[in-house]
Amino acid sequence: MLDTVSWELPDGTSVREYSDNLVGQSGKLRIIDQTRLPSTLTYLELDELDAIIDAIKRLAVRGAPAIGCAAALGLAAVCRRFPADTPNDAFISQMRTTADRLATARPTAVNLTWALNRCVKTILKVSPSSTKTLRDILLEEALNILAEDIQLCRTIGQHGAELITPGMGILTHCNAGALATGDYGTALAPLYVAHEHGVKFTVFSDETRPLLQGARLTAWELARAGIEVLSICDNMAAQVMKEGRVQLVLVGADRIAANGDAANKIGTYGLAVLASFHRIPCYIAAPYSTFDFSLDNGSAIPIEQRDANEIRRCGNIQTVPDQAAVYNPAFDVTPADLISGFITNKGIIRQPYQQNLKSMVNHV
Repeated sequence: MLDTVSWELPDGTSVREYSDNLVGQSGKLRIIDQTRLPSTLTYLELDELDAIIDAIKRLAVRGAPAIGCAAALGLAAVCRRFPADTPNDAFISQMRTTADRLATARPTAVNLTWALNRCVKTILKVSPSSTKTLRDILLEEALNILAEDIQLCRTIGQHGAELITPGMGILTHCNAGALATGDYGTALAPLYVAHEHGVKFTVFSDETRPLLQGARLTAWELARAGIEVLSICDNMAAQVMKEGRVQLVLVGADRIAANGDAANKIGTYGLAVLASFHRIPCYIAAPYSTFDFSLDNGSAIPIEQRDANEIRRCGNIQTVPDQAAVYNPAFDVTPADLISGFITNKGIIRQPYQQNLKSMVNHV
């Protein structure tokens, strides 16, 4: 699997080797630049706030869990640059300002603010203390978030693998795999676990316009893992369903409301409608951190509007005239009644969602 988001010190020490003897050394957030895939695999090492925000905004790192991990580790990286003699109150003030700015990078994925709030609350619990101690505690909490995400992904994979049978055709949208999380992914985690158990199946990977995350990222990582994957254009999904080649739709989510309405990459709602018409189960895989119980339903989920040039151009080729207006929402919301169930770290949760989802979170 790919270590998409990690803390790496200048001497190459990895997150799994972090120990007390590294206290006081400066480190950087290390991420794969996903905008350059599949042609080039390259890494970015960042510890400046503007650069980290830019990486999140332009999707160098993307996927709700990965954004949360990157934000937490990015916050730790920026704060480790604060001088060791920074007064306690000044450190906390600067940390909060940094966290607030990071939280604005992308509005839809709730994992972003969840991870930042968790880090800030951890520091407030132990303050007052020395800046050196606070920096180390902040880093430790960020690493805990990453380690927890890795475990959540594997648990989601184990629960979701129960849905996958030999010869099945599985349709997925966007990328909710190793590139979008700390480890196995969410929607792709069941595929990796089933594959490890020797189950043979075929994945239909929607290209996912306009930025082609399904074609560039999902097909790339599944092929590298030796899983049979067929890339299709977004407008082919209905046809492959009609042909009887799809028995399961499996996607991730960026935010899920209390009633089970779920925001995911634009196009997911359409797939859920198609799946319902063709009587194909549609499941969403997500960790507990993606559920936002402060929102009663999906109408309150903020939907990110992205640059018109993402639609006007495909790479260096202009496909829409500059004079034409463009509408470019990054996400849509799938109503709960179109979702067959949620594959979570606590198992597969089905209707009634209003009751069963809250029960899941209460037992985290």
